[in-house]
Amino acid sequence: MVVGLLLAGNLVQARGPVDAAGSLGSVALSVLPPEAQQTQRLIHAGGPFPSSRDGVVFGNYERVLPRRERGFYREYTVPTPGTRNRGARRIVCGGARPAQPEACFYTADHYASFKAIAP
Repeated sequence: MVVGLLLAGNLVQARGPVDAAGSLGSVALSVLPPEAQQTQRLIHAGGPFPSSRDGVVFGNYERVLPRRERGFYREYTVPTPGTRNRGARRIVCGGARPAQPEACFYTADHYASFKAIAP
């Protein structure tokens, strides 16, 4: 199923699980775990980030997020207390300037699903 989705004023195509309104759904930053809120603050501050993998290009191979050119999306680790590795939680942001993203998305299940983080 391919659906039109408005992202930063541009109509783009989204492929994957979408609701009847044609969006991925959204979540307020204030209801995300405190670690996600801190990661979002670090993204907007330009770092420093705790993981060397933070800020790497996210390929969107699962095609859950709207399709954009390679390099548009970057991923950031949301620490999970009690885990010895990076865990499954991430924030993926898209835009030309990483510290000023056009849109950010949260996943708690290692890219299986996303929610847009409401500004």
